[in-house]
Amino acid sequence: MTTTPLQVNLRSRPRQRGGPGGHHRAKGEEVKSTEQAHVTLLWHQSMKSSELVAVNYYAAVNGLSVQTLNTSVYLSPSSSYVPICLCQSVQQVASPIIPAATTMCVDKNQVEEGESCEGLEFTENQIERSPDSEKPCKVLQVLSKQSVKMERICENSTAMNCSLKESVDFVPVIRSGEWSDIGGRDRMEDTHVCISDLAKKFGYHSTDGSVISFYGVFDGHGGQGAAHFVRDNLPRVIVEDADFPLELEKVVTRSFKRTDTQFARTCDLESSLSSGTTALTAMIFGRSLLVANAGDCRAVLSRLGTAVEMSKDHRPCCINEQTRVKSLGGSIKYGYLNDQLEVTRALGDWHLQGMKEIGEPGGPLSAEPELKMVTLTKEDEFLIICSDGIWEVFTSQNAVDFARRQLREHNDVKLCCKELVQEALRRGATDNLTAVMVCFHSELPTKTKVQRPREHRIISADGLHYLRNILEG
Repeated sequence: MTTTPLQVNLRSRPRQRGGPGGHHRAKGEEVKSTEQAHVTLLWHQSMKSSELVAVNYYAAVNGLSVQTLNTSVYLSPSSSYVPICLCQSVQQVASPIIPAATTMCVDKNQVEEGESCEGLEFTENQIERSPDSEKPCKVLQVLSKQSVKMERICENSTAMNCSLKESVDFVPVIRSGEWSDIGGRDRMEDTHVCISDLAKKFGYHSTDGSVISFYGVFDGHGGQGAAHFVRDNLPRVIVEDADFPLELEKVVTRSFKRTDTQFARTCDLESSLSSGTTALTAMIFGRSLLVANAGDCRAVLSRLGTAVEMSKDHRPCCINEQTRVKSLGGSIKYGYLNDQLEVTRALGDWHLQGMKEIGEPGGPLSAEPELKMVTLTKEDEFLIICSDGIWEVFTSQNAVDFARRQLREHNDVKLCCKELVQEALRRGATDNLTAVMVCFHSELPTKTKVQRPREHRIISADGLHYLRNILEG
């Protein structure tokens, strides 16, 4: 494997006046082109000009950007580029193959007097090398001298580099299914919603063709009114927010509260609706997954067979929730909020004394959701969203194992949800049961998964999660 000839534009950067360990920030760091690869040469102030400190190979990706700090690269959700490999010295470079169309950020002063720079045109802000010139400047010679070492490193790191590139290129293929059962209760108070295109559902159309899918599980108590109201109105309130879809996290938080307030006014007109509901929603847009939770429904992501909890149960046993409740005048005794509810966050319940107040800071029972957002990669297989009836008899990892096993048998998402609910009933679940599953691949889950040692347990799944909530706060 050899390096390709370089035809480059050398952009100068001013020398940073920081202390040892600093680096130079490139002038015009945010390159607009998404068709070029970008190579950055970082120099340490204490080093000689001939010593290459780091080479970073970037591929342009919409929605991500890179910030450089102390010869390290950090990703932020609002950035424009993602690093394919990051190194601290030439010996650690993962890929020596540099495309002909390349931008290299260096300090113009590093091109020392007396060095071969034929074909370079110097301007105030940049140095342009003529494509016809065969004599590289000193910076390119440094790179060329290391090519043998780089080739050897590349052979050892090809798998890592390919894996990172696959993650960057991953585009989720969305498939979903759902199933519910009344369980051991006299009436069904669970409900759910699955919307493949949220904006289109309510008569709005995206200008850039992007699609936001929406999934929700709502576990009612004291009647069906609140759960059905939130199911029917929360998605609409989200879409109608002025900041949708640009600031989804703020929009979702506001929408939970606004929907709760709207329900309070509805109950004033129709008291028969008085009830409450927990709510858990998941929104998928591009490679981003945003989960919002208020209550004790739970969302679990399968990442190569390992359960990643995307929500935290809001129960009186949680130390953080206890602190919040008590600061707002509430009390917790024997696992109940104000001797009435087994959850500390929910929408509705306006008919219960001392629970809620319109406006800030509100009462001890909060409708504000906790949010968690992740960027999906090829390793992320599916998301399970279930009401608490499922989690009475399944741990998060247990549910992922079961769902994965069923998907490998038939790859039918809806059938998998049905089997999960039926298995919960077989295990003795007594509550209403609802399961929603969203898969991110069209193919079966892989055979390989993280091997975990088997341990004998003498505590139920629900008890185990209850104990962990206490310990984690």
